[in-house]
Amino acid sequence: MRDRRLLGKRSGMTEQTRLDHDSTAVQKHLEIVQGVITRMADNSRSCKVWCVTLVAAVLVLVARTGEPQHALIALVPTLLFLVLDAYYLALERAFRRSYDDFVCRLHCGQLAQQHMYNVKPTGMGRALVMRCLVSLSIYLFYLLVAATVILAWILIIPSDTPL
Repeated sequence: MRDRRLLGKRSGMTEQTRLDHDSTAVQKHLEIVQGVITRMADNSRSCKVWCVTLVAAVLVLVARTGEPQHALIALVPTLLFLVLDAYYLALERAFRRSYDDFVCRLHCGQLAQQHMYNVKPTGMGRALVMRCLVSLSIYLFYLLVAATVILAWILIIPSDTPL
């Protein structure tokens, strides 16, 4: 026991190190995780913006050429951004779960030094990404984009076809 206390004094850490709400380390850790969550939300928003931009550009080109079958090309970025957006939403949820676990440990008095600056998503995996694919914020948006593409495909009449 005495050797362990000496080792703790030499390394700068003692058994008495207490992590509480007002600790600078705790506040910094929470800021880091909040920053990661914010970045994941921004990435998700960017997926939607880029998807709409690319789909609109493809549909404008299709309308100019009058080739309705080319409108289906716009489904490719729609599907790719659907998967990427679901991945970012899953990461956001996993980091929020990590944040909640950290705060729960803090309030229960179970927070240890090893939990500090350990910024890893909790529960991230293929199953979480699949659950995020059916999230209202994901599937409703991309369903509307895909419906727009299909409507454009149906409604674009080639210019050389008589009415």
